[in-house]
Amino acid sequence: MSTDVLTRLEDALGHRFEDRSLLRQALSHRSFVAEHPGSESYERLEFLGDAVLQLAVTRYIFDRYPDASEGEMAKIRASVVSEPTLADLAGDLAVADALFLGRGEELTGGRGKASILSDVVEALFGALFLEVGYDASERIVVDLLSPFVDERARLPGGRDYKTRLQEVLVAEGTAPSYTVAESGPQHAKRFHAVVTSGGRVIGEGTGTSKKRAEQAAAEDAFERRRLRQGPDAGAP
Repeated sequence: MSTDVLTRLEDALGHRFEDRSLLRQALSHRSFVAEHPGSESYERLEFLGDAVLQLAVTRYIFDRYPDASEGEMAKIRASVVSEPTLADLAGDLAVADALFLGRGEELTGGRGKASILSDVVEALFGALFLEVGYDASERIVVDLLSPFVDERARLPGGRDYKTRLQEVLVAEGTAPSYTVAESGPQHAKRFHAVVTSGGRVIGEGTGTSKKRAEQAAAEDAFERRRLRQGPDAGAP
């Protein structure tokens, strides 16, 4: 693998590893280890990184939202410390390009599996903890995930904009339809989503993954409705 791929990942993380073996381990799937005796998979680092992630996100929510109840904080955290969110973050970091996979896993689309991508993000947090300690790794985790936390905190009942838009339109006898176009190089793709209803464009949005672009388009559609119909339009 080109060192440029690893360097781009480090730049996206905001940290250059002094111990490159930690970085390689965090990116090594068990299928790769099976074909390369002497190497070690990311699984132990994933276990460690999960704890770093949980504490960093919990502390950020606690400090950032002093009026949130325990139940509200738990819902926000659960939506952020989740496979879909971490896989989205992996897309932002271009983790897929840097994975070390065995031949079988490569052939079965391992680079696109959300379960692997989310596990590797946790492993990277574990590697960061071992290299720079908790305080510095916490800052990196918060820098990367605070936008996701703040987005979830804005959504009533923890429901995302796609779900809310779906509910509103179905109640009116229609449904949203999404089309997504991608652009840019493999390591820095951008996605543009358009959501339509009844053959009419009702929202657009961009993001670093298909899911995030669709969420942005749904949010745009939802906010257009509110502006057009008043503050109660589309209320849950």
